Amino acid sequence: MTRTSLSNAITARPVVLDGGLATLLERHGHDLSSDLWSARLLRDDPAAIERAHREFFESGAEVATTASYQVSFEGFGATGVDRDEVARLLRRSVSLAADARDAAAPDAWVAASVGPYGAVLADGSEYRGDYDLDVAGLRTFHRPRLDVLAATVGEGADILAIETIPCLAEVEAVLAELDGTGVPAWLSLSAAGDRTRAGEALEDAFAMAADVPEVLAVGVNCTTPADARAAVPLAGAHGAAIVYPNSGQAWNAETRAWEGRSAFDAEDVSAWVAAGARLVGGCCRVGPEDVSALRQLVGATT
Repeated sequence: MTRTSLSNAITARPVVLDGGLATLLERHGHDLSSDLWSARLLRDDPAAIERAHREFFESGAEVATTASYQVSFEGFGATGVDRDEVARLLRRSVSLAADARDAAAPDAWVAASVGPYGAVLADGSEYRGDYDLDVAGLRTFHRPRLDVLAATVGEGADILAIETIPCLAEVEAVLAELDGTGVPAWLSLSAAGDRTRAGEALEDAFAMAADVPEVLAVGVNCTTPADARAAVPLAGAHGAAIVYPNSGQAWNAETRAWEGRSAFDAEDVSAWVAAGARLVGGCCRVGPEDVSALRQLVGATT
């Protein structure tokens, strides 16, 4: 079937994203404590990932973000998986989301997740941005995975989700790799108020992306709902904004556990949409019930 492009859809109205895939899998009883996180299930229990995608679609999500966030040639390579198999797992992440979409919400879309370098380190550095690589090194890291996932756009995926980027050096790296490819993408940073996690001006990241036509939306994810309120107007000043915060709880990289109480409130979406958000959803510990509430509220704002 021919579906409306995501670009055209967000021009017309806000579109609802899914929530935290990994934390939904944890709720279903899966152990994601290894450095591979949810990516392990692409190899060991792919049906569980497809079921989780379907649950989000059935709750009202219009975009599934694939389980490729933690997948890298380096990360799987450390466990003895060769490069051909890693590429196959990346493609599998897209096919699982596309199969769930086709079964539960045929008019919906799939975003192929491209997580930050810090996700591979599995030390929480995607929330700090204190990397040991410069821009050139980050480009070298991202290029092989981007090449594989870019090839799935139009063949299961609709867009690349460049997400949880913590610093301007990594923004520069991924934008350089995207520029000129013709592959649509969104760019989403992990942020604290109006600053990147590395302490730089968030506005600078959004301005950099404005020069790359492949980027259809900019914004923030895996930040607190309170921080999202500060960031979305900055993103909206550059066109379509994207926002999908976490529940407001904190991830402890040492204990590999969530701490604190949930502060996610679906009613925040009204302010986000007013500030220019056209892709709205949730990240870690935002479940199908939250997405259902978001879908209802998005409908009320249009």
